[in-house]
Amino acid sequence: MALLRDPDVLEPRLADPLNVRWSPRAFDDQHVLEPRQLHLLLEAARWAPSAGNSQPWSFMVGLRGDETFAGFYEHLARGNQAWAGRASALLVAIRQTASGPDHELPFGGYAQYDLGQAAAHLTIQAHALGLHVHQFAGFDHDAVQQRFGVPEHWAVTTGIAVGVAASPDVLDERTREKELLPRTRRPISEFAFSGTWGEAPVDLS
Repeated sequence: MALLRDPDVLEPRLADPLNVRWSPRAFDDQHVLEPRQLHLLLEAARWAPSAGNSQPWSFMVGLRGDETFAGFYEHLARGNQAWAGRASALLVAIRQTASGPDHELPFGGYAQYDLGQAAAHLTIQAHALGLHVHQFAGFDHDAVQQRFGVPEHWAVTTGIAVGVAASPDVLDERTREKELLPRTRRPISEFAFSGTWGEAPVDLS
């Protein structure tokens, strides 16, 4: 499948699998995630850096066809329901917001940052396995929190769809149009500064 890429990307390209990472909506609904693959994804998250090794994250894991997958899918926004049901797995990423009987939280101010790192490590490991990941936030967070009995000192944060990419032709017309949009990012000069915020881009010459 041709990968639509930012025309401003430099050579040499990023290291694989960063170079091929993207977030498809079209997934192969015949692919089954193997236990070993799931183990490696969660192991990658487990070894992500976190403040003081506090590891303030958890995941609800649903495989297509099981109750967890169906329970999460039920509460997705309509636009995400249009594609996420084809994924091999749907995970709910959850961050800790306070200490509780199950887990202390000595560095609470960094929990959301640490969850992001765990999700990023999971994503890169997925691509190393030939899988793809699409992260999303369009769902009823309160309903998902209640559905899975997540304690009050934990906060449902994002969803993570995992699977094998398929042709955009499997999507409805509206979703397919989104899938085929060019991939772009802000230039480095807009987010990396030196000396003065916003006025002194890092010199990359």
